[in-house]
This record gives sequence, C-alpha cells and structure tokens, in this order.
Amino acid sequence: MTATIKNSIRKSAKKGGETTAEKHGKDFYQDIGKKGGEATADSHDKEFYQEIGKKGGETTAEKHGKDFYQDIGKKGGEATADSHDKEFYQEIGKKGGESTAENHDKEFYQEIGEKGGNARAKNNGEN
Repeated sequence: MTATIKNSIRKSAKKGGETTAEKHGKDFYQDIGKKGGEATADSHDKEFYQEIGKKGGETTAEKHGKDFYQDIGKKGGEATADSHDKEFYQEIGKKGGESTAENHDKEFYQEIGEKGGNARAKNNGEN
C-alpha cells in the first residue's frame, strides 16, 4: 500500500471518527467501551490480562524513566492519603503482612532483616 493511500485512509477514518463523536457523544463511547470490556472478560482468562498488563508495563517503562514513576507514585500516594484515614492504612498493612507471611518462610525474613541492618549500618557510617 502506498503512502498516499495510507494517508487518504487515515484522513477518512479521522473524519468518520469526528463525525461519530459529534453525533453520539460521551455516553455512546462509555456504553460501547463497557460492552467491549465485558465481551473481552467473557472470552479471556486471568493469564491474558496478566500478559497484556506486563506488556503495557514494559512499554511504559521503555518510554518513561525513573522520574516518571517517582512522580506518579508521589501523586498517587498524596491522593490516597487525602482520601483515606489511619484505619485504612492499618487495614491494608495488616492484609499485606498476612499475605507476605503466607508466601514466605523464615529465611526470607532473615535475609531482609540482614539487608536492612547492613543498610542502616552503612547510613550511620558503620561497617
């Protein structure tokens, strides 16, 4: 397919999309998006979503650096802190601790304890 034909197709598609958007509005797109999401959920399993999530994460990581993730993490943390109270954090901390305890053994805790101790000693100028 030549570049001229591709450009013509793109222009036609864009014009069609703009016409549809003017004619139907936001609710139309929300409705078809919901229907499409439900159909996809019915025809795909957990592994499908894990795989596309992984691919999306890898693509985002390639496009954005460490600063991007720090910035969105900070914004997300601030938004969560603004909308949740102390009990929320206690509850998710408890759930996280229980989940970690179920998935790890004594050696895991010994290893992270040792790493934490070494990092603390390094930060305090000890060695």
